[in-house]
Amino acid sequence: VQLQASGGGLVQAGGSLRLSCAASGRTFNSYGMGWFRLAPGKEREFVAAINWSGGSTDYAEAVKGRFTISRNNAKNTVYLQMNSLKPEDTAVYYCAASFGTVVRTTTHEYDYWGRGTQVTVSS
Repeated sequence: VQLQASGGGLVQAGGSLRLSCAASGRTFNSYGMGWFRLAPGKEREFVAAINWSGGSTDYAEAVKGRFTISRNNAKNTVYLQMNSLKPEDTAVYYCAASFGTVVRTTTHEYDYWGRGTQVTVSS
């Protein structure tokens, strides 16, 4: 599976961004998908995940109520809608794929990773 994330950028606090992650190579709907982020001086952390069908999701506490993960299996794409952005959301965001049907929230459970996309939130 090859993953390509896009949609990052610079936004003011309170603004919104929508990240996309396009997948290719194998059967997209065999994989749960996740978003992680890496901020300077911090470890990579879980943001959101979705199961193969889109029927189950999970979020980090820090983004609950502000971020929404979704997927379109016909387009082999997973999305992360980010609203009410805060400066502490500034990070490189990565999408990842995990073979199987359940939602996974830890980095070691993911099999494939895309290159990140930078999100910068100014105060």
